[in-house]
Formats: sequence, structure tokens, C-alpha cells
Amino acid sequence: MNRLLVALLSAFDALVAVAVGVAAALAPLTVLWAVAFGGGADWSSLWPASVRLWQFGNLVPLQVTLPQEYTVGTGIGADAMSFSLSLAPLAVALLIALFAARSGSRAAGAGAGFTGVLTGASTVAVVSAILAATASTPYAVVETWQAVLLPTAVFAVPALVGSVTRAWRDGDDGPVDSLFVRLDRSGHAAVVSAGARGLAIAVLGFVAVGALLVGVAMLVRGGDIVALFQAANVDAIGATVITIGQAAYLPTFFVWGGAFAAGPGFSLGAGSTVAASGTQLGVIPGIPVLGAVPPATPPMLLLAALLFVAVGFVAGAAARRRLPAPASALAAEPVAPRLIAAAIVAVGGGLAVAVLSMSASGAFGPDRLDQIGPSAGAVGLAFAVEVGIGAAIALLGPRSSHREPGRDAPSAADAEHPAQTAGKAWVE
Repeated sequence: MNRLLVALLSAFDALVAVAVGVAAALAPLTVLWAVAFGGGADWSSLWPASVRLWQFGNLVPLQVTLPQEYTVGTGIGADAMSFSLSLAPLAVALLIALFAARSGSRAAGAGAGFTGVLTGASTVAVVSAILAATASTPYAVVETWQAVLLPTAVFAVPALVGSVTRAWRDGDDGPVDSLFVRLDRSGHAAVVSAGARGLAIAVLGFVAVGALLVGVAMLVRGGDIVALFQAANVDAIGATVITIGQAAYLPTFFVWGGAFAAGPGFSLGAGSTVAASGTQLGVIPGIPVLGAVPPATPPMLLLAALLFVAVGFVAGAAARRRLPAPASALAAEPVAPRLIAAAIVAVGGGLAVAVLSMSASGAFGPDRLDQIGPSAGAVGLAFAVEVGIGAAIALLGPRSSHREPGRDAPSAADAEHPAQTAGKAWVE
């Protein structure tokens, strides 16, 4: 496909991603404006609010300053009038990331992956700058460079991952193919493919275990969640807003659940800890879903870390299936490729989980609420050790005798494959 056409379609993808995100924030605010205010308020004030919500969903921190008349009416102290808001709802960034990865994959399938990624990222950067310039409000201030850089990164990084993954699998007649050929000649292409597969399984396993723990906690402590909903004493509109807001934070809670299972846990304010080794809670926000947080944790929950050892074993087994088997049953299996694959799973998994933990932490209010979420370094290190143990067992243990030699492993013929999907239709 013509590179100019790929660039135009990638730019269109980026525009759609931004437009849908802003519209998703503007639409419910418009409904609220029509229902709650009867259309009497100034609708134009919804634009900066919608842009701020979109920026916040793209991990842009907000510096919030409450109006004085509001603080007087609610009894909020003067020292709590201004605070940082940086604990973003990861559901928004996740949806954008999935869309961006799909866009990058389509660009690579058309034979111009890097062109598509660069064009899409540039488009998001330009539109983000325009939105930051047109949405000004004294109540929620953002740093311009963050308002441009962070949404661009949220789109560009997944797009690049999607592009490289597709090019590695199908070929691109470009730099990814050249790298593949070089690695395949040295015998490392299969190791990289194996490690990447295991890494993907390990990261998905972290999120899955976190989602499992969150689901169990909600079932066990469902009564407390309902009680907090009732204590909020809100009308139908308020209940809807609370429910949508909590749903947007579900991926964030999944990361918290994973951090809990890994061992270090997470905090719900300065001085508090929610971990399998022990829970220490102070005053926490009266958000209904936080009723799922147990006031105490039995020591047996430390065994939850074994779930990540199991995840590592599954990841290592999947990686080993991608490694070439010995030519005969009597031949010794090389140790170096298995060690490299195990290192990719453990180190890469730890780094990925550290990034997730960093994204799922931040400030959510004044005073002690400026420290919420898991510690990225501690959670990443703990996960790397746990998943690394499981991966090492699977990769360094005896090989299954029924496995066919070379099964699922890339061959030298794959190294010279052309960009098979170049010229395919943009929309699959």
C-alpha cells in the first residue's frame, strides 16, 4: 500500500481516537447539563470540563482548586482547597491503547508500520496541543507539556508495539525483517519469539490474578459496598455517575489486586497499607467500591503469591514450546536459549508490572490522599522473582518426551519471508 495512504489512514485513526475520547466525556456532561440544569447554564463551560476529563483519562495530572464559595458551604478547610489529582482511570487509557495497537498493526500489515506510528503519534500530539490551548479553566489546571506528551505516549507506545509485533510475525520488508534475519542467522530469533510470548502471558496473568482477587473481594464484602452506596444518599443521577466512575477505575483496581497478590500490596493514603502480610487502614474515602478492601488480612493470603509462580510456569512452558527441540532424543538441549527466555519473562515481566503499578498510583485528594496505589519498584521486583521462579521451573526442567522436535519454533525459512500482508485492505 502507498505510504502516503497509510499515513493518511493512520492520521485518521488518531483523530478518531481523540474525538471519541472527548465525545465520551462531553456526551454524559451534556445529558447532566440538560437534566440537572434544564439547559439554563452555559453549555460552553462543558468543553473545558470534557477536555480535562479526556486528559485525565490519558494520565495527565490535574491541579484542582475548589471555589471558595464551595469550600465555605461544605465546611472544607482552606488547606484542602487546592490539591493534585493524578490517579487516573486506566479504563480510558486501556481503550485508547487497544485502538492504537490495532492501528499500528494495520499499518505494519500494509508494509509501512513505522510511517503509520509516526503519523498517528504526530496527529495526537498536534490535536492534544490544540485541545490544551482551547480548554482553559481555573479550577483544573494542567501543565501544557504533560497535556501534549502523555496522550501522545498513550497512543504511540501501543501503536509501536502492535506494529512491531505484526511486522515480526508477517514481515515488513524493512528494519524488522532485517533484524529478524540477523537474529535468525545467529539462532536468537526463536529465543526472542519464545521470550516475547512468555512475557505476554506473564503480564496478562498478573492482570488476571488481580481481577480474580477483586472479584472475590466484591462478592465477599458486597454488603459493605451496598451500605456505602446507601450512605452516599444520592439520587439516580448521582448513583449513575458513581457507578460509571467506578467502572472506569476497574483496571486500576485489577492492578491493585495484582500488587496485593504479589506481596507488597498498595496504599489508600499516606501511612496505610493493604497487603497480604497485613493491613493497616486509616480514614479512607467513602467510595462504595472501596468497601471491598478488607480491614484485616489473614496470613494465609500470603499463599496468593504462588499464583504468580503458576503464571510463570505457564509462561515458561509456552516459551519453551517456541524453542527448537534437540534433533534427537540423545542430544543435549542448549541451556543458554532457555536462560535468555527465562530472563525475558522475569525481567520484562517485572518492568511491565512496574509500569502498570506506576500508572495505577497517584494522588486523589488533599493531605494523606496524595499517596494512593502500589509502589512500582517493590511490586515489579516481587513479581519478577515470583514469575521468574515458575518460568525457570518450566524452562530448565526436563523436556516433555512427547513434544515434536522444533514444534512451534521459527525456522530459517521464516527469516526470509516477505511482507506477506503488504497491500492488504486497511480494514480487516
